[in-house]
Amino acid sequence: MMLDLLCLIELNKGNSMKKYKLGKMEQKFADLIWQTAPVSTRDLITLCSESFDWKQTTTYTMFKRLCNRELFETNKGLVKIILSKENFLTEKGEEFLEKTFNRSLPKFIIAFTRHKKLTNKDVLEIQQLIDDYKED
Repeated sequence: MMLDLLCLIELNKGNSMKKYKLGKMEQKFADLIWQTAPVSTRDLITLCSESFDWKQTTTYTMFKRLCNRELFETNKGLVKIILSKENFLTEKGEEFLEKTFNRSLPKFIIAFTRHKKLTNKDVLEIQQLIDDYKED
């Protein structure tokens, strides 16, 4: 119930933090939720105590941050996933590509290969991706 209330308060404040940038412990906590959800808030508090040696208030604080980023939600004491881990990683990658390389995949590949040559296997995999997703 307390996590439900904290989540609503944070969502109403607006999303002032970067949605896809998680700290080390936030990432570990998110991974735990993605592995166990749906999970009761009571069980999540117990899992965090066992996994991270956290107190209940620490779990509330960390959950509030992830809720504010719209990754998870609570409803009647049950923690649920809003954004899957796969979609989170996809959106995080797209945000990185947009901010760092102005959404240019070729610029990203140039930067990536500046100090590391592509193997034949890499080239074949990239070519397959291009063929699969090329606009007609």
